[in-house]
Amino acid sequence: MKYKMLSSFLNGDLQTIERELEVSIQAEDPLLQEACLHLLQAGGKRIRPVFVLLAAKFGDYDIDVIKKVAVSLELIHMASLVHDDVIDEALMRRGAPTIQSKWNNKVAMYTGDYIFAQALELITEVRRPEAHQLLSKTIVEVCLGEIEQIRDKYMFDQNLRTYFRRIKRKTALLIATSCQLGAIAAGAGEDIHKKLFRFGYYVGMSYQITDDILDFTATEKVLGKPAGGDLKQGNVTLPALIALRDPELRKQIETVHEGIDDDAMASVIKAIKKSGAIKQSVEMSERYLQKAFKELEGLPNIKARKNLNDIAKYIGKRKF
Repeated sequence: MKYKMLSSFLNGDLQTIERELEVSIQAEDPLLQEACLHLLQAGGKRIRPVFVLLAAKFGDYDIDVIKKVAVSLELIHMASLVHDDVIDEALMRRGAPTIQSKWNNKVAMYTGDYIFAQALELITEVRRPEAHQLLSKTIVEVCLGEIEQIRDKYMFDQNLRTYFRRIKRKTALLIATSCQLGAIAAGAGEDIHKKLFRFGYYVGMSYQITDDILDFTATEKVLGKPAGGDLKQGNVTLPALIALRDPELRKQIETVHEGIDDDAMASVIKAIKKSGAIKQSVEMSERYLQKAFKELEGLPNIKARKNLNDIAKYIGKRKF
């Protein structure tokens, strides 16, 4: 089942989120406004808002309150993508030119900062201190993840622990926070919002591992950017780390650098795909997914629990 069908019952509230996102990125400066709108129109699955909305179903669901959390978290995600593209010098995102390639790095950085600031201003309308404490801690971790990714570029001797800590900070924690903040904003009990946090964390880990697999196995049309782009940019992900255990493959992978030609890069990608690295990465993603399902078992048996289960399955089972 496609993701759009899985979340279709939320369409009315998701349309509200979409309208609120457009309002939130309004800017007086024409260039800033154009850049923000360009990013928003590139689309996205809005996974974080969906998790916020579903988590809120375990409490007192009020879309006028919940939408502020959902929009804020999506804005933080959007801002991080803009900054990511500057760091990676990425030309394409979701099949469209990145802000830094359409304008320049300065415009991209100020656009990301502006969107980030708008997110923080919006979340102040949620009158729960624990929500702000959780979000601030998450933002710190996301920033640390970004710094680690820069530090670890082309570092082929890193261990798996380093990789898992990086994806936890860059991806999993924001998804976990989306789940927990949705529940907190709806007044759900502590035992419920802590389970939802752990569920979101495990789903987020599986989600990022799956993304890292797809970077090797999916087509450029599906990815919206060149296949193998992560490794070419020096981001050593799980499939590459597993493949590096093979001495012959290690020699080939260690030749990857920023200026590597397309044929040589294609040869490296082919070698990694032929090894057992993809299969082992899929198994690792599945382990995290099973942990996520286990957390759901301890939640109230309402429709939202099944919805979370179905979306988690979709996230972990995207085509390789």
